[in-house]
Amino acid sequence: MSRPTQSRIPLAALCQRLAWTDLDPEALRTLILLARAEDLGGWGLRTRRRPRRAGDVTTAAVVDRGRGRAELRARRPMVVCGLPLARLVLREYGGGRARLVPAVDDGAHVAAGALLGTIEGPSSDLLQAERVLLNFLQRLSGIATHTAAHVRALGRSRTRLLDTRKTTPGQRMLEKYAVGCGGAWNHRLGLFDRVMIKDNHLAATGATRGDRLATAVATARARAPGLAIEVEVDALDQLPPVLEAGADIVLLDNFTLPQLRRAVALVDGRAHTEASGGITLGTLPRLGGLGLDFISSGALVHQSTWIDIGLDWL
Repeated sequence: MSRPTQSRIPLAALCQRLAWTDLDPEALRTLILLARAEDLGGWGLRTRRRPRRAGDVTTAAVVDRGRGRAELRARRPMVVCGLPLARLVLREYGGGRARLVPAVDDGAHVAAGALLGTIEGPSSDLLQAERVLLNFLQRLSGIATHTAAHVRALGRSRTRLLDTRKTTPGQRMLEKYAVGCGGAWNHRLGLFDRVMIKDNHLAATGATRGDRLATAVATARARAPGLAIEVEVDALDQLPPVLEAGADIVLLDNFTLPQLRRAVALVDGRAHTEASGGITLGTLPRLGGLGLDFISSGALVHQSTWIDIGLDWL
């Protein structure tokens, strides 16, 4: 078999950064309405367990009519993410009478104490909305901040840092948007936009080695024309048949540093390379100099923590 040329798909076409305008407003509204129904009406409970009296009983009991104003402030250095969503949250409380005036944009790196924005409107609307608003904002800013730390650890390498599909069900696109705000890139968005042949696919078809592995890749190419073909390998001897079959990307799973160096040399530009498994802030600086095209890590999302943001009444 003749040696294939380098992958026909350019590197830039194999990753992306979701922009806010890529997100579906109706899907976002659905998330917000579910969160609102959960908070005010016990959504998620069986009917017999739901409250007889729905709503914010505390605000109704102690707050008279009137308008309020509050500031959103960073409690620690952070990367901001979720302000456009916070604006949508306010729209769903009290018929949109409350509003947010942002002081920064998503993706901004801010110091502790920085003003993120000001909210104003009927006091009852602000008090009802504040927890849901902060839940989204703190979660997404936490992902963006955690991602930015990994991007810094990778340094000036040409290697691009990617997320994975390890996301909160129903909130994947929001979380991938947050990863982009933190300076990393998005891997595939779902099962629909790339053929990604992983170890379990190969095990299910008995195609883990040799000609059967090459045939599996060739079959995927024929059945999914126009889509990138990525193949996960966990041993160096799997590389030759994958390359011979013309895979666009080889995913080098849980390889040691010496194995990754050897793998990049064996691939020799015939496919794009991606390392995954055991990626940490400590290993990223060493991985950045290996000549990999991509490094992917689910930890950007699933090991992130919420970040403290204050809502201070004025």
